[in-house]
Amino acid sequence: MQCIVDRFEGDYAVIEYYDKVLKLPKVFLPREAHEGDVLDVIIMLDDVETDKMKSETKKLMDDAWEK
Repeated sequence: MQCIVDRFEGDYAVIEYYDKVLKLPKVFLPREAHEGDVLDVIIMLDDVETDKMKSETKKLMDDAWEK
């Protein structure tokens, strides 16, 4: 997934992500990021979220194989 750095406002970066506009603290971006840059988005999940996703995926797969 990718997003675009639209502009900077003080300590925040205004980011375009699909049809949304988000304000993120600049510390979450690479130091060399500039307006107009396209950045890859990496989503990190904690163990609880990961376990929940694994469980939901397993249920979906089990349901699919039963049909």
